[in-house]
Amino acid sequence: MADETPKVKRTFYTVVVKRLLDILLSGLAIVILSPLLLLLSALELIFHGRPVLFAQERPGLHGRIFKIYKFRSMTNETDENGELLPEEKRATKFGKLIRRLSLDELPELFCIFTGKMSIIGPRPLLTRYLPLYTERHRMRHEVRPGLACVSLKPMKTWSWNDQFENDIWYVENCCFVADVKMIFAVAREAVAGAQYRVTGDRQEFNGSNLYFDAKANEKAGEHICG
Repeated sequence: MADETPKVKRTFYTVVVKRLLDILLSGLAIVILSPLLLLLSALELIFHGRPVLFAQERPGLHGRIFKIYKFRSMTNETDENGELLPEEKRATKFGKLIRRLSLDELPELFCIFTGKMSIIGPRPLLTRYLPLYTERHRMRHEVRPGLACVSLKPMKTWSWNDQFENDIWYVENCCFVADVKMIFAVAREAVAGAQYRVTGDRQEFNGSNLYFDAKANEKAGEHICG
């Protein structure tokens, strides 16, 4: 039942093996992708200027706050009053491209290597959402946050409730097979390109819009949020 308190799955895999794989795979990815990381850093300086990375506080394991890092997808242009222009005016073609291909997420490999995140796990969302979660949905923080936690079954919608319930399913059912399936699902989305990451249409969570209207949900189409 949806109102039951989730039970965190504790196995040798979830406690030991998963973390060892995170260190091994993220470290290997950092080494292999280092030329791409350097190229993207140089392009960031050209298209967006300094700083190269976007940093933001997010809740991690047990709700502890950490800083997540991404490549920037927009400039820091301001109006005559010194206020940042709307995001749609600051977004660049280069920024939209790296978001569509999820290349802006690559710096999170360092968060994985240092133990702040995992390759697979519930997306670390905004800190201002913390007091808005139900007790049940707050349990999504009982595992390390990850790059993604996609649904392994076809879903007609992807409301906030869909996402949170999928996160809870992962908390209760985390295993090697589920992680492998999710890694391949995320890889497919990255290769295909995710247009929803460019538009960012989904309504921000406010505590009462767990089930927002189908039209807005269809427009967003989001399977990896944050």
